Amino acid sequence: MSDKDKAGEIIESKGLSRRGFLGASAMTGAAVFGAATLGSSVMSREAFAQAAKEGKGKSKIHVAPGELDSYYGFWSGGHQGEVRVMGVPSMRELMRIPVFNVDSATGWGLTNESRKILGDGAKFLNGDCHHPHLSMTDGKYDGKYLFINDKANSRVARIRLDIMKCDKITTIPNVQAIHGLRLQKVPYTKYVYANAEYFIPHPNDGSNFDMTGDDVYTMFNVIDAESMEVAFQVIVDGNLDNTDSDFTGKYAASTCYNSEKATDLGGMMRAERDWVVVFNIARIEAAVKKGDFITLGDSKVPVVNGRAGSELTRYIPVPKNPHGCNTSPDGKYFVAAGKLSPTVSMIAIDRLDDLFDDKFEDPREVIVAEVELGLGPLHTTFDGRGNAYTTLFIDSQVVKWNMADAIRAYNGEDVKYIKQKIDVHYQPGHNHASLTETSEADGQWMVVLSKFGKDRFLPTGPLHPENDQLFDISGDEMKLVHDGPAFAEPHDCVLARRDQIRTKKIWDRDDPFFAETVKRAEKDGISLTSDNKVIRDGNKVRVYMTSFAPAYGVTEFTVKQGDEVTVTITNIDQIEDVTHGFVMVNHGVSMEISPQQTSSITFTADKPGVYWYYCSWFCHALHMEMTGRMLVEPA
Repeated sequence: MSDKDKAGEIIESKGLSRRGFLGASAMTGAAVFGAATLGSSVMSREAFAQAAKEGKGKSKIHVAPGELDSYYGFWSGGHQGEVRVMGVPSMRELMRIPVFNVDSATGWGLTNESRKILGDGAKFLNGDCHHPHLSMTDGKYDGKYLFINDKANSRVARIRLDIMKCDKITTIPNVQAIHGLRLQKVPYTKYVYANAEYFIPHPNDGSNFDMTGDDVYTMFNVIDAESMEVAFQVIVDGNLDNTDSDFTGKYAASTCYNSEKATDLGGMMRAERDWVVVFNIARIEAAVKKGDFITLGDSKVPVVNGRAGSELTRYIPVPKNPHGCNTSPDGKYFVAAGKLSPTVSMIAIDRLDDLFDDKFEDPREVIVAEVELGLGPLHTTFDGRGNAYTTLFIDSQVVKWNMADAIRAYNGEDVKYIKQKIDVHYQPGHNHASLTETSEADGQWMVVLSKFGKDRFLPTGPLHPENDQLFDISGDEMKLVHDGPAFAEPHDCVLARRDQIRTKKIWDRDDPFFAETVKRAEKDGISLTSDNKVIRDGNKVRVYMTSFAPAYGVTEFTVKQGDEVTVTITNIDQIEDVTHGFVMVNHGVSMEISPQQTSSITFTADKPGVYWYYCSWFCHALHMEMTGRMLVEPA
C-alpha cells in the first residue's frame, strides 16, 4: 500500500472524509500531506491522526466551493433599510433584500409593484432596520415570513421567504419610532409585537410642546401577521425599548429605560429602577372585543389603557435603564439586561398568572434572580443547554452563565454561575445563537454584532466598518472562529436551519406579488407571456414586452416628449437563474425581472431624442446585444 493510500485509510478510519480533510486549514493540510505525500519520511500514525483531528475541528467553519451552509442568517441592514441574507458558518453574503430603501439593482422603490407595497412611505428614501424575526408554528421556525422594523419612519415590513422579497409594509399610526419587535411563537405567529420607543402628545398637532400630562405617552402595538393591519395598541407608562413573547401565546414583555418620561439625558438616568411591562394578550383581546377601547385621530385602530393599575398589564421594577428582553428557549424566563446596572433580571414566566391574579404584594416576587455579570449588559442569547450568553457593551465581552446556577446563587448558595468570559471586538450590542428564539435552540453557533471594528480590518477612512464575529459554542467554551466587516450598523440577526427555508426557483405566474400588473394587462387585452404591444392612451403610453435571453420582444417604440411611459416586461425564460434587467438610459429607470416574473416601471419621457434601453443582468453570451431604443418626438 502506498503512503498516500495509508494516509487515506487513517483519515477514513477516524470518520473524516478525504474531501473534508482537504477542506481543513492550510497549515494542517500542508503539515499532513507534506509529510505523507511529498517528503521521504512518513508521519507516525498517532501524529497523523491527531493532525487530522485538529484539521477537522478547524474546518468546521469552512464551507467548500459548491457546498452549502447549514444555516440561513438574516441580518438587519441598519441604516441601509434592507435585510441581508448570510450563510452560516461561512458568513458569506448571499443576498440583499431591499425593504425601506431604494435599490437600483432590483428596482425596489422604482417599480410600480414595489411602490405599491411601500405605499405612502415611498416618499421616504431612508429606513433604519433593527430587529429581523422569523415566523413560527408551535415554537419552531416555519419558513413563511420574516418581519423587520423601521425605527426611522415608524413602519413594520413583512418579507416572503419563498421569494425573498418584501410583500407588505405597514405604517403604525399614533406613534413614533418602532424599535423592539418580536413575534407570537405559539400556536403560530398570529401577531407581531412592536414597541414605539418615544412618547408623544396626543393629538400631536403642535398644541402641546411641554411633553407633560396624561395625553403624552407611547404605545405597545400588535399587528396581525397575515393582514399586516394593526390589531390594537396599548397605552403604557414611560417609554418602550425591546420586547419578546412567551411560549404559551399569553404574554409579551417589554423593557422601559425611561420610566421618568424625561426628555434630557440626566433625567433618563435618574431612577435606580425602571421596569419590564408585561402584556396579557388574552385580556387585551377580550377588552377590545368588549369595546373597552378608544380611537385616536383619523385612525380606527382600537387603543386600550395599559397604564399601571390596568388589568391588562403589570409593571415589574428592574435595574437600571434595562435594554434587551429575551425569552429562554425552555420557556421559563424573560431575561432583561440592565444596561446601567451590571445585572440581568430573570423573570419567571410561570409566576405571571399569579401576578395578574394579584397574589403577590410585590411584583418583584416574579424575579427569581438578578445576576451580576459585568459592565453594560445589553442582550442575551441561549444554547438550549441551560446556558445564557450576555453581551457586555462597556467591558467588550460576552459572558456565558448558567441559569440554574444563577438562581441558586441568588438564593444564597455558594455556586459559580459564570462559566466563561471572552473578549469581543468591540462594544457588542446584539448577539444571537442558532435557533435560540425557538424551542429547538441547538447551541452550535453564536453571532456577536459589535459596534466598533477599529484595527480589525484594512483602514477605510474615518468611517469604519463594524464587526460581526462568529463563535463556536458547541463545546464547553466559546471559541472565536470568524471576523466579518459589516456596513452601516446591521444591529441584529436571526439564524434558521437551511431546511426550514424553502424558496422558489422560478416565479409562479399567478403570484400575488404582481397581480395588480396582471389585472392592468388584462384590462388592456394583453397576454403578458406572448404579446409585445404599445398602447397609447392620450399622453400615457403603456409598452408591453416579453424578454427571452438575449432579446426583448419590443426593440423600438416611439413616444412624445412629456408622455408618461409605463414599461411592463415579462421574463418568459423558464430556466433557473436567468434574470433579465431593464435600464432606460438617462431616465433613472432600472428593474430586475427574474424567470416568469412580471415587472413594470413608470417614468416621464421628458427630453426628445433617441434613448437606448438594455438588459442590466448578465443573462447570455449575447447579453450586451440585448438592447432597444425609445424614440422621443419633440412636443
